[in-house]
Amino acid sequence: MTIKLVKCPPDGAELRLEGRLDTTSAPAVQEAFLKVAKEYAKITLNFAQLAYISSAGLRALLMLQKQVNRTGGTLALTNVNQQVMEVFEMTGFGGILNIV
Repeated sequence: MTIKLVKCPPDGAELRLEGRLDTTSAPAVQEAFLKVAKEYAKITLNFAQLAYISSAGLRALLMLQKQVNRTGGTLALTNVNQQVMEVFEMTGFGGILNIV
């Protein structure tokens, strides 16, 4: 799992996730998410290269969404593939995350 900061406008950040967001990678990903959330109000997660997400990955996303909500920022997910979208829909995350 890799996370790349690919765009950094004055008030926002875009993170590109590649690989699998699972039990093994989730702790490091969650730490990176929260670090970015402390620095930027507008966060975009680009899932174009994200192949898989587990419940641990969903938890990391939920923690990020809660942090962004507390600070009055925004979070958007882009380029979500069908497999990951199915997980979001089955778990109800499709209704709480801003997927564009």
